[in-house]
Amino acid sequence: MGQVFELHKLSKESIVAVVTIDDIESSGYLCDALLNGGITTIELTLRTKNAFDVMSYISKNYSDIIVGAGTVLSISQLEKSIQSGAVFAVAPGFDIDIVEKSKQLNFPFAPGVCTPSDIQMAIKYGCNVLKFFPAEPLGGMEYLNSIAAPFLQNKLRFIPLGGININIAAKYLESELILAIGGSWIAEQYLIKNGKWIEIQHRANEIRNLITKIRGTSFET
Repeated sequence: MGQVFELHKLSKESIVAVVTIDDIESSGYLCDALLNGGITTIELTLRTKNAFDVMSYISKNYSDIIVGAGTVLSISQLEKSIQSGAVFAVAPGFDIDIVEKSKQLNFPFAPGVCTPSDIQMAIKYGCNVLKFFPAEPLGGMEYLNSIAAPFLQNKLRFIPLGGININIAAKYLESELILAIGGSWIAEQYLIKNGKWIEIQHRANEIRNLITKIRGTSFET
């Protein structure tokens, strides 16, 4: 795999565009729109039959895009993501087998958590970057602050996803618990299907400007 990507580098961008796309040609237009809007990191969900082909295409043709695999639910998906060019992966929940395999492969993986027990299990298995899902339905930053409080000494960082949009992004970006936010609103499926690349670029630019306002050009810790 060459040099291993470090999840903490996501703090530099602070935003991961979560996308679901199964058309290779459209994925090129999507990448151009995101890059033109200032977003360089994507989580490509494995919910379509062509997800790995799209992942491979983007990783080979868009060197400026950091490609992560989303909704990784099995070891085989993890391995196929790596083969297809992903440099990190995330999951909605905590699967010990996938966590252990990712460590064996020295591959950056952020399992999903939503309870103190999840967090405690993650710490036990050496995970310090965690996906917080579903963020807003659970109670957003207020809830995350509560469940993360007993573990502050562990210096955990979170990638929240679920129900976040431009109107509430600031409250997440203002917290040092947050490594980066996951944004599915930036390139919603209906925008991709209808070729609304200018709108996607606009949404990307909108969140990029907000991040710059709150965090500056870098929020690395």
